[in-house]
Amino acid sequence: MVQYTSAAQMGVEAVIFIKQFITMASTQPLDISAKRPRRAFRAIVIPDMTPMVGVGFLLVSFFLLTATLEKPTVMQVTMPVKERPDGVGYSCFGLLGGLTVILGENSKVYYYSGVYGAVQNPEIHVTDLSSAGLRQVLLTLSGKEVVYIKASDDAKYQDMVDALDEMNITNRKKYAMVDISAEEYDLVKKGRL
Repeated sequence: MVQYTSAAQMGVEAVIFIKQFITMASTQPLDISAKRPRRAFRAIVIPDMTPMVGVGFLLVSFFLLTATLEKPTVMQVTMPVKERPDGVGYSCFGLLGGLTVILGENSKVYYYSGVYGAVQNPEIHVTDLSSAGLRQVLLTLSGKEVVYIKASDDAKYQDMVDALDEMNITNRKKYAMVDISAEEYDLVKKGRL
């Protein structure tokens, strides 16, 4: 056993021993049969899908919420099926009485009692679509009378919507939208004078 006098001498001896060991290992032949082929390992990238799943749930919940909040409102309108065979009135509710409302130009409303043909030379009254106009006329009717709504060529779409709103506001259960006849259109023209 070698005795060292200083730590420096011991360090120098250690370096020399390591160099000799490395040169000895490099000069010895390798056994090729014992060597295995090494595989090249690729780094497998696994993306973290947690944030993507969160975004997906947010989008789904957003669209479900907006679809739930956006419900269309539809008013049910009953249209008459056909005219009666004798040409008098409509067979929508089986009643001949009621009120005929004709929508004219400039939001004017012409109305008379009964159905044209069953009533000869009806007395035409004029009002408008305001709350003091058609609404008051509808409130004077009994609940059993039918209101026939007819739009002239001069009426606007907004007039028809306003008339249907008045039916809904006054809680009229029996009303129908029907076509205006040529005779009624002539009556409206005479009523304008």
